Amino acid sequence: MAVVTYIEHNGTEHRVDVAEGNSVMQGAIDNMIEGIVAECGGGLACATCHCYVDEAWLDKLEPASEMEGQMLEFSACETKPTSRLSCQITVSGELDGLVVHLPEAQF
Repeated sequence: MAVVTYIEHNGTEHRVDVAEGNSVMQGAIDNMIEGIVAECGGGLACATCHCYVDEAWLDKLEPASEMEGQMLEFSACETKPTSRLSCQITVSGELDGLVVHLPEAQF
């Protein structure tokens, strides 16, 4: 397990245990965290699991794939240098303590 902190747009924080091997998106869904819609269920076919990775964690993640970058272009919210699709971030022990910020809306 790794602890992931999800910070909603309004500042509400949720610190939850996410099983290693699960995605950051799945951790949000399993814990009913507002702000991750995940319409495609993690199939890299939408951008409704958009999140902003805390800058301190960016270098610990695998780079976004070309397909992920293309999907982020369709995001309903502002895309930033820290933007990622949470379905593409696989939780591992190395990500224990990961912090992600959620956008105001996914639509």
